[in-house]
Amino acid sequence: MRRIGKVLLTIGVILVAIAVVLVGVGAWFVRRPWSQVGGTLTVVGLEEPVEVVRDEWGVPHIYAGNEHDLFWAQGYVHAQDRLWQMEFNRCVGCGKLCSFLGENEELLDTDRFLRTIGLRRAAEKDWLVLDDETRDILEAYAEGVNAYVEMHRDRLPLEFTILGVDPLPWTSIDSLAWGKMMCFDLGGNYKMELLRADIIARLGERAAQELMPPYSEGAPIIVPREARDYSWLRGATYDGLKALEASLGGPRIDWGSNNWVVHGSHIATGKPLLANDMHLGLNMPSIWYEIGLHGGRFDSVGYSFPGAPLVIVGHNSRVAWGVTNLGPDVQDFYIESLNDRENPTQYEFMGEWHDLEVLHESIEVKGCEPVQLDVLVTRHGPIMNAALDLPEDAEPLALKWTALEGGRIFRAVTLINLASNWDEFRHAVSFWDVPSQNFVYADVDGNVGYQSPGLIPIRESPHQGLVPVPGWSGEYEWKGYIPFDELPSVLNPPCGFIATANNKVVPDDYPYHLAYEWAAPYRAQRITDLLAADDDVTMEDIRNIHADTYSLPAEALRSHLLAIEPENELQALALAQVEAWDLRNEADRPGASVFQVWYWSLVANTLGDELVGEADGGATEDQDSLLDRYLRSFNNMPMMVELMDQAGNPWFDDVTTPETENRDDIARRSLSEAVTWLSERLGKSPEKWAWGRLHTMTFVHQPLGQSGIGIIEGLFNSKSIPARGSGYTVDAASFEVTEDEEQPFVVRSGVSQRQIIDLSDLDASLSIHTTGQSGQLFHPHREDFISAWQDVEYHPMLFSRTAVEANAESALRLEPR
Repeated sequence: MRRIGKVLLTIGVILVAIAVVLVGVGAWFVRRPWSQVGGTLTVVGLEEPVEVVRDEWGVPHIYAGNEHDLFWAQGYVHAQDRLWQMEFNRCVGCGKLCSFLGENEELLDTDRFLRTIGLRRAAEKDWLVLDDETRDILEAYAEGVNAYVEMHRDRLPLEFTILGVDPLPWTSIDSLAWGKMMCFDLGGNYKMELLRADIIARLGERAAQELMPPYSEGAPIIVPREARDYSWLRGATYDGLKALEASLGGPRIDWGSNNWVVHGSHIATGKPLLANDMHLGLNMPSIWYEIGLHGGRFDSVGYSFPGAPLVIVGHNSRVAWGVTNLGPDVQDFYIESLNDRENPTQYEFMGEWHDLEVLHESIEVKGCEPVQLDVLVTRHGPIMNAALDLPEDAEPLALKWTALEGGRIFRAVTLINLASNWDEFRHAVSFWDVPSQNFVYADVDGNVGYQSPGLIPIRESPHQGLVPVPGWSGEYEWKGYIPFDELPSVLNPPCGFIATANNKVVPDDYPYHLAYEWAAPYRAQRITDLLAADDDVTMEDIRNIHADTYSLPAEALRSHLLAIEPENELQALALAQVEAWDLRNEADRPGASVFQVWYWSLVANTLGDELVGEADGGATEDQDSLLDRYLRSFNNMPMMVELMDQAGNPWFDDVTTPETENRDDIARRSLSEAVTWLSERLGKSPEKWAWGRLHTMTFVHQPLGQSGIGIIEGLFNSKSIPARGSGYTVDAASFEVTEDEEQPFVVRSGVSQRQIIDLSDLDASLSIHTTGQSGQLFHPHREDFISAWQDVEYHPMLFSRTAVEANAESALRLEPR
């Protein structure tokens, strides 16, 4: 027994030693790609020494003696923390996902779409129109990225090793292409045109007018007779769009933002406060990277995009700025007339035939032969039929979009970073062509302002921008762009504050058309109400608005829900939770769950019979997705709020039954379905139906977080956490209530960052984004922001060197070789 004991002890010691070795090797393997952030490094490419001081939240502040070195160091620092994210984003912008992820039909459809629309080609056009100063900044940034890669090729982030990717040199075009990708993410009007045309094809113009009404009362939709009521779209499955959304998660109609600025006359310090929270996809790592840029003429702090130089939103020593998406109509589909539908070589325009431009694209597929793609281009843009996977007999649709022409947005960002007053700021944003934004502004002199820039086309009747139009007649061509000085703008308004939330920003008598599809007004109304009720605004007040989850739509609809006579005890208990609910979409509120699931069923029961099948109750495979497309693509809440005040509206009748249903019948049916759905998933006790049990979110890594391999997803994704808010609350967390979703209330997009800038003391400003500064697996700054972000807390947004050094975690000196 003693010998057996010794043997077992020996085996145990050996196993422990092996485990220690494996843990040590694993730790070494994981930590090896982590970058050096302290001490001194000698590098190639700098002209003078640069210091990078990182505060305790992992935010680097770069101090450089000249502007070349400043942006060189920004490229280096971005690569230190986010190199894989930059590589993945580059592949997205260039349509090269298959080049490192291999053969996959969904990814191949995504690459086809991105190559057809031509974001990389558009970025190359940007380069041709940029000034030398902006080019120099982009070039210096790329040099810094490449210097980091060359110094660390033997210890790149783990994703490169797992996927077998060897990064190519970074170029200025790569930065510009990511800018184009953000334009694409923030512009989904082309989907609205297709959706409206589909509804016209299946249900007629009146249905389209009622289901997708303009933001305010307007003329009926003008459908060109040449479009033949879009009957040729019947049968379209839009597999290209499905693949794009499945692979990349967007763009989505609910992507928006909030920003507001309060004049010093409403603040104890006498200086303005500026707030901004931008709503985008929520991935691992965050889309944003905080940084301080101090060198030459630049002295800015704020948010940057990994892969691009400069500060996108934030402040310098004199002015602060924040943005939300304006969302103007800058995309149009044109129906083209080709000389041969089988093998076209020309297209018609105003009675003459013009040669099609044919672009030969070769899509690299890892481990396979390249896939060849010919993109046909007219004067209006690329023909998108194959990319969208339209039926073979569908009319050719070319996409015209302002972002596909040469733009100067990086010139605008450069000048914004350097602006010192309102006039200089307006001059800077005059170069901001696409995507059009709502800029709010504040300065240390006490001024507050609003400016929307962008190339927004002027259309004349009969062209409304609502549906695809004939491209051969010349009747529907754009008539130029709205002059910058006639775009919406205001300085120091009498009310003392300015707020935007993707809502309609101009009155009905504004002389130009900006858009039909604005965000629902609820976020903007709530922010405005809260600001108007407070004559002495503090930082804590701003924080409370950021955290606000009060639901104005629920306020409008709750009476209809509570008017239902319960059919059983469980329904009565569920309604009691709704009655006791404070209308805030907090994670612990059961009333929010009951309301949200009831509303989901209400929309499906009201519109599903028409949008899923024909009037005779039949349905085809392609029609099954129209309801889901409508729910994903159009802000239907205002329409439903109005509809619920019309008890006998025909939309409530279920055309698949012999009876004639009204609003109350559908509301009652929806409650029954909602209570059954909730009880099956969360149990028979409505007091336990907390909103956060349904409304969860996970920060998903691209692409390993969607690999389907549990252990890989567990490593690279964040833990699932309960979420607050909804798509219509100030603290926004949007979800997709579609028919085919197993977890329809899981968060798909939401608040990607928050900032509060105090113009009386810039060091007192606050900031947070979703995950953390690092993208490196297990790094202490990879997920350290999540808890604060979830609780709507912040870290100091440090600005002065004194404050940065007082909170320094590390300091790295980069010496030129």
